[in-house]
Amino acid sequence: MIDDFGPAPYDDFDDADEEVRPGPLRRHALWVVAVTAAGVALGWWTGLFPIGPEGYGLPGVASGPLLPYLAAWTATGLVAASVLRAAAARVPVHAPETVAVAVVWLGTRLSLGWRPELPLLALMAAIALAAATGWSLMVLRPGPRAKSGRV
Repeated sequence: MIDDFGPAPYDDFDDADEEVRPGPLRRHALWVVAVTAAGVALGWWTGLFPIGPEGYGLPGVASGPLLPYLAAWTATGLVAASVLRAAAARVPVHAPETVAVAVVWLGTRLSLGWRPELPLLALMAAIALAAATGWSLMVLRPGPRAKSGRV
């Protein structure tokens, strides 16, 4: 039986942030840089404070040079945000800025706390890029789209 007194339960979601984001290249580039800078800055800022007890919590920024880790996550963030923005320019993507900031923030925060060696840092970056790519590929997959009404 169809309820005529309101929208279906799956129509209750607000899709305001799910829109195609076309525009000039400079706007896409500015978005990529801003999202990456926000993720790296948030990771560095939260790294100033240890989380949890000293024995098994997340330590604060370890001593040593910060620049190599910040540069690595800036480069990773630029690529991840570019992948997400490229997908968002073609089809609606849910929260591409949140995904980009989250993967860069988490990678920066963990890297500054534990200072991993290069192989582990490369693995962390590959996981971050795989998350951004996977998020983009989910919306770019061919087939029927529930939002567009095509079946």
